[in-house]
Amino acid sequence: MGKSPIQSPLSEADKEITGNALQATLVDLVDLSLIAKQAHWNVVGANFRSAHLQLDELVATARQYVDEVAERANAIGISPNGQAKAVVESSGLPAYPDNWQSVESTVAAIVDILAALIERLRKRIDETDKSDLVTQDLLIEITQELEKAHWMWQAQQA
Repeated sequence: MGKSPIQSPLSEADKEITGNALQATLVDLVDLSLIAKQAHWNVVGANFRSAHLQLDELVATARQYVDEVAERANAIGISPNGQAKAVVESSGLPAYPDNWQSVESTVAAIVDILAALIERLRKRIDETDKSDLVTQDLLIEITQELEKAHWMWQAQQA
């Protein structure tokens, strides 16, 4: 199906800018949910349980916002693509290491990954300032939650 069955409230130019921001956010959040689950399965060492549970909280946050971002894309007439191939080809998040990881290396990796995602989200907040304030509001909400998580992960390094 080529043409969107959903009539967009946005102009074509604004729809393109906003759709690109939403698609990029979608794949980054899908990737974050997979990374956090991988870390959850492979974290070992002192304070294992705390990190294990905190990683599941991060997975839940990412999954919640994946759905909200995909639904926002649909609402403006953009078909979201969260397939594995799209995530592999376009996620901008740093890779997470294979195999078991100590709590310390897990925390360091998650801090770096969240920092990269937050930087990307803040650029998208700027990009959607003129194209769609509703989407910008969603991106601000996501960024607020991830910055809170970033602070909590950083606190473990202190």
